[in-house]
Amino acid sequence: DVQLQASGGGLAQIGGSLRLSCAASGFTFDDYHAGWFRQAPGKEREGLSFIDNSGGVTFYTNSAKGRFTISRDNAKNTVYLQMNSLKPEDTAVYSCATARQRYKYIYYYTRSANYDYWGQGTKVTVSS
Repeated sequence: DVQLQASGGGLAQIGGSLRLSCAASGFTFDDYHAGWFRQAPGKEREGLSFIDNSGGVTFYTNSAKGRFTISRDNAKNTVYLQMNSLKPEDTAVYSCATARQRYKYIYYYTRSANYDYWGQGTKVTVSS
């Protein structure tokens, strides 16, 4: 069975850091590009970051740029999201997703509809 298991969420202080992990199984992970999304209460799901299957190409939306770093370890079938300088508005459920197709425009990967597999999400709460 295909699984994406996100972990690493929790309670963080304003200005603190968290590192999210997403472990994949049941498919050939290094054939797939990966992305991180989040959904805050009462809001739509928001794309944050993308990394291609080799790890050589990354992309960040404005919400993540400069504070978050995406990476992957294909030997461990895992994609990571390092989040620094956390703010209360970062409070959300964070999910990882993978996409097999290579799109012409990288911003396509900010759209959740363009992903094939999804993890269950891990909750992040940022508070003082």
